Amino acid sequence: MAAPVRVTFLGGLGDIGRNCAVLESEGRMVILDCGQMFADDTQPGVDSIVPDFRFLAENAHRIDGCIVTHAHEDHIGGIPYLMSQVPDLELDFYGTPFTLGLVRHKVTEVQAMGRSTFHTVADGDELRIGPFTCEFLPVTHSTPSGLITAFKTSQGIILHSSDFKLDHTPVDGRVTDLPRIGALSGDPGIRLLLADSTNADAPGISTSEMEVGGALRQVFAEHADRRIIIGAFASHIHRVQQIADVALEQDRTIVTLGRSMKRNVALARDLGLLKIPDRSIVDIADAEDLDPVKTCIISTGSQGEPRSALWLMANNDSRWVSIGEQDTIVFSSHPIPGNEAAVARMRSQLARQGAKIVHSGHVDIHTTGHGKQQELMTLHNVANAELFVPVHGEYEHLLAHAALAERLGMPDGSIFVATDGDQLLLTDDGISKDGQVSGEYIYMDGSASPLDLRVLEERTLMGQGGFVTVVAEIDLGERDIVFGPVVESRGWAAEDERFDLQSGAASEARSAIEAELAKGGDLSDCERVARRAVGRYVNAATQRRPVIVPVIRSMPRS
Repeated sequence: MAAPVRVTFLGGLGDIGRNCAVLESEGRMVILDCGQMFADDTQPGVDSIVPDFRFLAENAHRIDGCIVTHAHEDHIGGIPYLMSQVPDLELDFYGTPFTLGLVRHKVTEVQAMGRSTFHTVADGDELRIGPFTCEFLPVTHSTPSGLITAFKTSQGIILHSSDFKLDHTPVDGRVTDLPRIGALSGDPGIRLLLADSTNADAPGISTSEMEVGGALRQVFAEHADRRIIIGAFASHIHRVQQIADVALEQDRTIVTLGRSMKRNVALARDLGLLKIPDRSIVDIADAEDLDPVKTCIISTGSQGEPRSALWLMANNDSRWVSIGEQDTIVFSSHPIPGNEAAVARMRSQLARQGAKIVHSGHVDIHTTGHGKQQELMTLHNVANAELFVPVHGEYEHLLAHAALAERLGMPDGSIFVATDGDQLLLTDDGISKDGQVSGEYIYMDGSASPLDLRVLEERTLMGQGGFVTVVAEIDLGERDIVFGPVVESRGWAAEDERFDLQSGAASEARSAIEAELAKGGDLSDCERVARRAVGRYVNAATQRRPVIVPVIRSMPRS
């Protein structure tokens, strides 16, 4: 019997983001992407949500490399957290120049360059990585130089589509290599297909990125006498190229705003992926003397991210740009699921300052980077895989993709819908679930250590009801109160009612502490009864539920 291959999914199955899988055979492992997911309004203070890396930490000595399929944050954004949380991990990264350029920046930020080695791959390259021979094929997506990976294993070929679409007129001319996939499907055949499911519930075919250029040209023509500010993903270099092309037709100077936009544009220009003449592009710091009507600012923040460039503009807090009635702001992206409310608020704030807002609900200035149902069908028909696991997407997308494969004639027993943490074993007999590791969300708030879930819960509660503190000093020897209780609050009561409520809460706390001291209670007992007494009073008086924080100290009388 041939050696089995195990696939462990650490993220990306059931949500948009955290894409990370591990392929394993003969005791060796290869990581496939390492992404993050962005927090929403229900996760205050959270910067990033990443996979649980304990499985990788436990097996660091068996990892032979990490393939990064493309440069989106949901596929590479987890890398700095991985390198920080697994300090003994030395990792070889494999990817195209643009993707590796952004990965280098990430590992540099966490001082992990000394533990990182970078291997540039080109379309059609075939490399041995650990136990697998990996062939890399071009794929069209909404960031440059994405890769399909064909893992040639002891159990046959495992084909990973990466995020993909079938765009026959991409901006860079680099199309998804269906002919090579067809060749692999014939001899020796594709055993297992792992394919992007993000648009599996969307009928039809995605619009070509090239068509967005026409819509942008229309917007620029209609707003030719205004300053144009465009919010876009910093990694969407094809979109940046089209924006720049149209802006240059109007003799506008391109201005980059936002650290990631500046960095990514510079990298893409250095690699020849983005073509903008030197004389036609400046950083925002050098744009003060330019005629606003002759500029086009390309900015980060189209998803309403706090402290991003557009967010700062919307909140009148930008160092560089003040929004007014002369501005047209174009959102050249769809909100990522979970970001809709934040984006809507930001648009409203910008409109209040006088700007005209243009978004994809008005004109087709965005197209998806993920194939819709007819494109998925084409991939399935060309790959003709024996087995199939849908990946990348919300759980309903995975189910929709599984149903699509079944409609195409794939037997139900050949389709496996997995979720985060699942381990699947590929053997001579087929595919089956073979174990479970943690698929939990790990919340990060800027530090190298994960955020304790209790802290996140407390933040959420404080955001909903504020907090009330009870401070007192007691003499355990004399069994009486030396100082207080003093009650203070924030976010609980309005200023005109706060004094009476705090006084009432303090009186309840005093009675509870005195009773507990009389019974012989210790410091923790006094904190417990103070919390309960104040909680009962607060709830009865206001029907609100702030966080109650008792601070009771032992202090003998002087």
